Amino acid sequence: MATFTQGSVSIEVDEDGFMQEPERWNEDVAAALGTTEGVNELTENHWKVVNYLREYYLQFGVAPMIRKLCKQTGFQLKEIYELFPSGPAKGACKVAGLPKPTGCV
Repeated sequence: MATFTQGSVSIEVDEDGFMQEPERWNEDVAAALGTTEGVNELTENHWKVVNYLREYYLQFGVAPMIRKLCKQTGFQLKEIYELFPSGPAKGACKVAGLPKPTGCV
């Protein structure tokens, strides 16, 4: 297990940089993880996606499918990729502090 450290943030991550303890997630962690995905500043639109992913994960224990993410946030898939260049599974889920998704999100 690796440790990701940036500024005051230090968390355990897997080989792909996903958090191993999602309960330790907070906004500072999100901002730090965002930098690893090419997101240097989290805007209101970033937070809309991140907060939806967090809420869904906490309720169901998995990340939502891409179609559901787009429908519930009102963003088209193209817009999700503009916000998170590495995509909804790798980028958005990582910033949201979710474990690495096993299927399509």
